[in-house]
Amino acid sequence: MELKNKNVLVIGAGISGFAAAKVAKKFGANVTLNDAKTEDKIEGDLKSLKDAGINLIFGEQTENLLENINLVILSPAVPVKIPLVQAAYKQNIPVISEIELAYSFAKSPIAAVTGTNGKTTTTTLLGELLKAHYEKVGVGGNIGTPLVDEALRIGENGAIAAEISSYQMEATNNFHPKVTAILNVTPDHLKRHGSMEAYQAMKEKVFAEETADDFVVLNYDDERVRGMAARSKAKVYYFSRREQFNNGVFLAGDILTISDNGSLNPLLTIKELGIKGAHNVENAMAAAMSAYLMGVTVEEMIPALHKFKGVEHRIEFVREIDGVKYYNDSKATNTDSAIKALETFDDHIILIAGGDDKGTDLTDFITLAKERCDALILIGDAAERFKAAAVDAGFDEKNIYSAGYDMEKALNTAREIATAPQVVLLSPACASFDMYKNFEERGKDFKRIVTGF
Repeated sequence: MELKNKNVLVIGAGISGFAAAKVAKKFGANVTLNDAKTEDKIEGDLKSLKDAGINLIFGEQTENLLENINLVILSPAVPVKIPLVQAAYKQNIPVISEIELAYSFAKSPIAAVTGTNGKTTTTTLLGELLKAHYEKVGVGGNIGTPLVDEALRIGENGAIAAEISSYQMEATNNFHPKVTAILNVTPDHLKRHGSMEAYQAMKEKVFAEETADDFVVLNYDDERVRGMAARSKAKVYYFSRREQFNNGVFLAGDILTISDNGSLNPLLTIKELGIKGAHNVENAMAAAMSAYLMGVTVEEMIPALHKFKGVEHRIEFVREIDGVKYYNDSKATNTDSAIKALETFDDHIILIAGGDDKGTDLTDFITLAKERCDALILIGDAAERFKAAAVDAGFDEKNIYSAGYDMEKALNTAREIATAPQVVLLSPACASFDMYKNFEERGKDFKRIVTGF
């Protein structure tokens, strides 16, 4: 992408916005970074932006920001529906996302991972598998490192694993991975996208520019995802815990097995996998199939599949106290993700749940919680709705505790009531913004309190 002497407006002063602004400036653009928040609410190193000569305008988003602008770049947190972006469209000013900027600079193939749940685990594992074959491997996107930074760092003759969210796809036009893996699609981010149909369309947009020379890896066990094959121009490979096929990865007994045009390539058994739980079997399958299609051999990937133990904040073991194990699953920001956590354990769970309520249906989550949990400790904005749903489902009200907006109170309650062989599990089924700035901060607070007991 040619940026020299162009006037670029970057909207959204988050991690991706900072990166996009710096890259655009590096390549010769005149850059303005804008955010609706006032400067005192912006986190990050503003001095480095000012020193680079980037113009900062915070606290307002009037249409005059578009005067003489040649390109608008959006951070993922910025919806395309805001008035300033809509005005840019009306003025025929190109609008792209930071990942589209990254793609324009990428000289190595990209393996993209998207889905409602499991993206971070799968992308991180995929990065480890790629490292078994490539000397230079980037891991970025929604995972915390801006994709544009990784694309420039890796350059040629490497490979990039990219976690892609629905937010990031709103302002893309040409994003074109070599391999796309879609893990699952369940209700999430409906406040942003408006409907399941719109949300799913953002997921499908990840492979929209792929051709017959590319690959899409689909979860056969998810009906919505399986149906995407009809709308993909790329060669389709499936992954499944239930079915077997000529092109894909599946369980042959308890052995993860890749089939390429009917040629069987066994990997390792479920027990030999470094990550545990049925959902992680699926994540490992998706990562392995993607790595294989990126050129990694079966022999190269087996050690990494065995060694990889998961990611922070996803069913992360923290500590055992008096025979009770404590697990941090703060990354479970929706009910489907929390359900997967509950399914990982046998009965006797003390569950800490709640937070910034997404308003999604609770039926399946509460039904499973009633089966698996001995007690519920509820926090945040969602506490009352969660409690009402639990009581309606027949959960004994005397085993439901309220901790308000206080994680320490929640964990003190858990410690008082938990006895071996129970486990204490933070799996909120909610976003974190009512109490924390993100799920990472929530998980770190949980770990800080548990390790301090």
